Amino acid sequence: MTAIGFIGLGLIGGSLARSIRKNLPDIRLIAYDADQTALQSAVSEKIIDLACNQYDAAFCGCDMIFLCAPVQSNLEYLSFLKDNTGPNCILTDVGSVKGNIEEAAASLHLSERFIGGHPMAGTEKAGFANSNDYLFENAYYFITPSEQSRPDDVIRYQKLIEQIHAIPIVLTAQEHDRIVAGVSHLPHIVASSLVNTVKYLDTEEERMKLVAAGGFRDITRIASSSPEIWEQICISNKEAILEALDAYIRLLEKARISIQTSDKHVLHDMFSSSRNYRDSIDDTHRGSVPRQYVLYLDIYDEAGGIATITTLLAMNQINIRNIGILHNREFEEGVLRIEFYDEQSRDHSEDVLKKRNYIVRKII
Repeated sequence: MTAIGFIGLGLIGGSLARSIRKNLPDIRLIAYDADQTALQSAVSEKIIDLACNQYDAAFCGCDMIFLCAPVQSNLEYLSFLKDNTGPNCILTDVGSVKGNIEEAAASLHLSERFIGGHPMAGTEKAGFANSNDYLFENAYYFITPSEQSRPDDVIRYQKLIEQIHAIPIVLTAQEHDRIVAGVSHLPHIVASSLVNTVKYLDTEEERMKLVAAGGFRDITRIASSSPEIWEQICISNKEAILEALDAYIRLLEKARISIQTSDKHVLHDMFSSSRNYRDSIDDTHRGSVPRQYVLYLDIYDEAGGIATITTLLAMNQINIRNIGILHNREFEEGVLRIEFYDEQSRDHSEDVLKKRNYIVRKII
């Protein structure tokens, strides 16, 4: 029987385990997590077959082991796994930076067995309690073998990722780190800097904060991510992030000069180019930044207006993740913002509400 081990059962590790259990029920799953409550929950829910100790001999029988703990813990575990796993066991991780752990594996002479991995999926919430068995469906999953990786192992890895309905992309660790620096790491830095800029410019009465809803809130949502995690990512992927930052700063300087000189043509080209590229992005697959499934509605300011909508959705078995009234209508066509847990719920809600003649806008 094939056996897969997990070091860490947080959001990613737990969701991987759930996905494998759902799609490949005959595989034996074992795991260790520092959070004993999470570990016991995984056993009681029959997600894993065996809860392990921190350095457990049971890992010796695994055909594949996912390192899903914090980066430093993953690096430390490589030393243990080198001497406590079989020669055919694939070792992998799920971190968002690949260069550093690939170097660590090489220093331990594990390059033949270690293959980096990074699922481009996640949510703002962490921990096993927030894991699910569909997190990776239709999501890109990077696989970063080294030159020493065995081709058969790479094929085995790809097949597993396909079986949990994710989309494998095989490339080098260097290519991966440059890509995520641009589409994931830079946006987090930009969002944090933008929020801090508004905080700096705000008045004592905090009027900027008062009206900072709508578009501002949406484009800065990822600034609410874990400071500890992003501090580590910035240091781990320093060179690629600096390259992306330099390019972004050059474009900001160009925009500044264009505004200062009232250069309409350059400004128009900037907005036109960004619009065209953004509109060409494929929205059928999940990316590095967790998606939101949101509808905006125009409603009258009258008693029972929101209650009518929530009752209507509840009658159609639709769960709402969040709901709120927007006082800033600069970019939104509706005053009521409703967030859903998934795309299906959002689209079903759109149909239900339009049939009742509500004016609905869907943001993509």
